[in-house]
Amino acid sequence: MYEKKVTWLELFYDLLFVAAVSKATHVLLHVEHNSISLEHLAKFILIFVPIWWAWVGQSVFINRFGRDSKSHRIFMILQLFFVLIMTASLNVDFDANYLPFLIGYIGLRGLTAVQYLLSVRTETAHKRNTARFFGTYFWLGLFISCLSLFFDSYIRYIFLYAGIFADILVPLIGRRILVKTPIHTAHLLERFALFTLILLGESVISMLAVLQSHTFTASSILFAVLAFALVIAIWWQYFENVEKHIDKSKQTAGQTIIYGHLFIYFSLSMIAASIQLLFVNELHYFFMLCFAFGSVLIYYLSVMFMLYQYKFNHLRPSFKVFTLLTGTLCALFVLNLFITASPHLIMGELMVFFLLFAKATS
Repeated sequence: MYEKKVTWLELFYDLLFVAAVSKATHVLLHVEHNSISLEHLAKFILIFVPIWWAWVGQSVFINRFGRDSKSHRIFMILQLFFVLIMTASLNVDFDANYLPFLIGYIGLRGLTAVQYLLSVRTETAHKRNTARFFGTYFWLGLFISCLSLFFDSYIRYIFLYAGIFADILVPLIGRRILVKTPIHTAHLLERFALFTLILLGESVISMLAVLQSHTFTASSILFAVLAFALVIAIWWQYFENVEKHIDKSKQTAGQTIIYGHLFIYFSLSMIAASIQLLFVNELHYFFMLCFAFGSVLIYYLSVMFMLYQYKFNHLRPSFKVFTLLTGTLCALFVLNLFITASPHLIMGELMVFFLLFAKATS
């Protein structure tokens, strides 16, 4: 399989999703009665999933069928316009900007579906079948989501997200077809790694928020140093593995990378929010522990699952390593239940865990 490079336009495409990701993460900073309400947790998920899927849809199309041609660039530029519309409409008050959000999302996904249909004319054999499959069945989810225009209140959201859910299921249903046209693993990993950098950038923004929210004190500086070490440990663990320890020649449908990264991205946004929430210390202690350690647990399990699927066989994490790391994380959580820890200590514990995680897996 020939080597496929990430283009400058793809990098610019990613850049416009930075604001969308930032808005989704900001939803987690709404603290009410010393906790994050179930409503805001649900809204974070409901905002994040369409962002992730819109980005994934075009990225996977480029991976299989994209060419750096004039027509391809025109489609990408048109999509950037719809990214701006969707991002501008993101708000915890869904009703206020529902129509522009729907226009942005449908425009993004519709253009991707059109590109698949156009690829049917130029591709042959299995690639033509894959293009026809996506170009046909992606319209089903878009049609269901568009039905939301005929309803009010919560019913419109049922149709909107039923369509998005159906859209997400299409590749899983068509796996039998997709394995015959495998993804370019190296290119897809690079695309997802670049988006991971965007999420890590949210943690950097949280560190800046910590430093700017108070005058420079020993406490704020120490917390920022611990948070910085945490981000570096995450970077080390993730990118060392992606760069050196993953079999990029492996030919698959790419679904472990695609769907596994949804949970990786969820967790990175939660970790970014945890940095600020720990410092301001406005959450109930138990809720704060569950949120911070829960975000790390989601990241840890998601990455371990992906690494097991794509790492070279002799580098795959052993059961002993998995048990040791899981036990360490659980032990730290339980210890903090019995001994009230300061936000600085909790941040330090998470940093130490990620350093161990990085060392054990890379």
